[in-house]
Amino acid sequence: MSEQAVQIIARGPRAAAEAATLAMDADPVLEWATYSIIEEDEAAGRWRIDAFPMSDEEAQSMRDLLAGFAELNTTTETLADADWLAMALSGLPPVRAGRFFVFGVHDRGRAPLNTVNLRIEAGAAFGTGHHGTTVGCLIAYDALRKRRRFDKVLDVGTGTGVLAIAAARTGSRVTVGTDIDRVSVRIARENALVNTTNSRFVHANGLAHRAVAASAPYDLVFANILARPLTYLAQSIRHAARPGGVVILSGLLRSQARMVLAAYRSRGLRLERRINRDAWTTLVLRR
Repeated sequence: MSEQAVQIIARGPRAAAEAATLAMDADPVLEWATYSIIEEDEAAGRWRIDAFPMSDEEAQSMRDLLAGFAELNTTTETLADADWLAMALSGLPPVRAGRFFVFGVHDRGRAPLNTVNLRIEAGAAFGTGHHGTTVGCLIAYDALRKRRRFDKVLDVGTGTGVLAIAAARTGSRVTVGTDIDRVSVRIARENALVNTTNSRFVHANGLAHRAVAASAPYDLVFANILARPLTYLAQSIRHAARPGGVVILSGLLRSQARMVLAAYRSRGLRLERRINRDAWTTLVLRR
């Protein structure tokens, strides 16, 4: 870990910002790096990358890589000792995605009566519902569940467990979530208890865990991770979904959608819907 937490910020035109994030995804040192990309100023055409390196090596690799993009203005800010995540979450408003209303404990009094209310505490896990990828998945699922019921659901890269919990709260009998991060699994289990669901969460790298295999094949598979892991897991995700089953993919930039889609189309899945939110894309496919 770095002795001092830092945030690396890069600003510039969209093409340069997206190219830089693609380069980070392709870098072996940075492929699991934590970053976001947003449109900061529409009128000025300025986009922004916020990166949060977890080590000195990762921070230096980020700076070196971003220095190769002349159109980006890159700065590094030192973060003072504080519970930044808790402070940030305390100011986040609740999120509405279709009939789902996602909120934290600080907004528990604002939940409407006519929505599916999900109380999600992030802790150190990804997935409060604010990110464009999570919202895209919830919107896609909400539209699908109006037409059919998904008895068994798998959530790959579950983070806080919000997607598996959303499925459990809307009638899915079996909901299983996996994550490569043990802390995320613990947080997802805590969120399942808070939302009174029987969703099961396991620590797993890939889809070979016995808890995943025991309930396969699935009517619906969520995979809200990153473009490279999505491509790598294409065959495993195909096998996890039953024939006629639905796969919802997210965690990828719009510029990465073609690459990911090609990996799944080559394995017999067809695209049914694409949802764009900010710089991110959610793909709905059917096996």
